Amino acid sequence: MSKKPSPWLPPAGALASYRGRSLRSMRNVRVVAEASAGRMVVEAIGKQGVPVRLTVKRENLSPMQPDLFD
Repeated sequence: MSKKPSPWLPPAGALASYRGRSLRSMRNVRVVAEASAGRMVVEAIGKQGVPVRLTVKRENLSPMQPDLFD
């Protein structure tokens, strides 16, 4: 019986990529805190350019590529 790898647990302040319901949409977010039930509080830029806080499932977060800001 194979064991599932545990999802990535980003620390507060880390940058991550969030993939939501639509597989085409990808959003860069900053992790604010860990919430309950396997969720994370993240901050992103909203449609009007204002920072918004969202609660997302931890399994939908992935680390950003290392060469993105190099």
